[in-house]
Amino acid sequence: MKTFWFVVGSQLLYGEETLKKVEENAKHIIETMKTKHPIIYKGIVKTWEDANDIVRHANFDEDCLGIISFCHTFSPSKMWVNALQNLQKPWMHLHTQLNVDIPNEAINMDYMNLHQSAHGDREHGFIGARLDQARKIVVGHYKNKATWEQISLWQDVVMAVSVSRDLKVIRFGDNMREVAVTEGDKLEAQKKLGWQVNTIGVGHLVEEINKITDLEVATKLEEYQTKYTFHTKNIPAIKYQAKAEIAISKILREMKAGAFTNTFEDLYGMEQLPGLATQNLMAAGYGYGGEGDWKVAAMTRIFKAINKTASFMEDYTYDWKNGYVLGSHMLEVCPTIATDLPRIEVHPLGIGGKADPARLVFTGKTGFAKTIALIDLGHRFRLIVQDVECILPTQTMPNLPVARVMWRPEPNLETSALCWLTAGGSHHTTLVYDLPIDFMRDFADILNIELVHIHKDTDINKLKDTLKLNEIYYQLRR
Repeated sequence: MKTFWFVVGSQLLYGEETLKKVEENAKHIIETMKTKHPIIYKGIVKTWEDANDIVRHANFDEDCLGIISFCHTFSPSKMWVNALQNLQKPWMHLHTQLNVDIPNEAINMDYMNLHQSAHGDREHGFIGARLDQARKIVVGHYKNKATWEQISLWQDVVMAVSVSRDLKVIRFGDNMREVAVTEGDKLEAQKKLGWQVNTIGVGHLVEEINKITDLEVATKLEEYQTKYTFHTKNIPAIKYQAKAEIAISKILREMKAGAFTNTFEDLYGMEQLPGLATQNLMAAGYGYGGEGDWKVAAMTRIFKAINKTASFMEDYTYDWKNGYVLGSHMLEVCPTIATDLPRIEVHPLGIGGKADPARLVFTGKTGFAKTIALIDLGHRFRLIVQDVECILPTQTMPNLPVARVMWRPEPNLETSALCWLTAGGSHHTTLVYDLPIDFMRDFADILNIELVHIHKDTDINKLKDTLKLNEIYYQLRR
């Protein structure tokens, strides 16, 4: 079971009786807090050796996702230095105390010696700053729901980072020719983000497709019938998508990969571009990127792995009159964002030179969301986040043969587009519903990548200044 370790700071100076009380109170704190993921008590740091032992075990324990520290008493920070420098797991500093108020009659020097987080955690905070160590600081009483929510959100971020650092992405073929933003330094991505990005030839995929049996196809069609409605008589097109899905899935499982890409320009030997196949794989939790976009494929997988409603997306066209964006793609939008029952339809694609592909057609759901793009600037990665409100489309668009979702970007269409273009945002994004910006801030902090947030108060001139300052900051830290 994946857990977070609760480590309490103190020192031998206080004696056994006080240290026993520290342990008792620490266990009470974590038993009281109702967080999303379990927190387990792992001991008191009283010495340099204690700190090093706990961190050493945390680093090599696959079930330990991160460490949460709290200094119940004063805990001299020089004994934490080596341990924190060697820490390879995310770190949260929780600043709280046992009692919510000061007990007027009970307070004496024994009480003062035991309940010292007000200045013990300041010593702990100093060493984090002195070491320039990435950490999340949460300040709040452990009985408060707001404190639980902050810890739980950070735990989700750490889960996402854990997925990132163990993620494999398979590219079926190469990128769309001449496209710049889908390129990137795959080795740097592995170094910085953990992603292992490799290519498998389309010919290998075709071989696997040709091995799929009629029984496997029939089983997959039964699945489609339970999840979607058939709005076509072209069953052979659906069967081919079923074969493609089964073959892709087998390869992904064999390679232990969580995301994949393809492109309509690299389909040698295939009958159709995978549409329905890709959409159903995304619904099963896989990440996907069109035109070989491995960065958006990886990001989509990360959000899906922590149970967020997310899909590969592309800003396709504007309703300039009302300030809306119509998001879609030629085929591959995930049905988990659908507000209606997806329909399987078959239509000509117009590009790629292959047979008419089956795909799911539906309307995306309403709600607050974010469009997210990760770009490679050559010397660093930049994560760009745009706040949007998804709405029901203002028109029926009866002749549009693909899934679609409409949104209003913050602060408005013109400013948001100006900021997105200035920051260098991709035309491919991951659309994620109900995602607090603090999630993205913590995610970027842990991975040490730049974050640009476009929101209701964004001003283009302030954004330009921020980008200039960011450039200086990251150049100095290279």
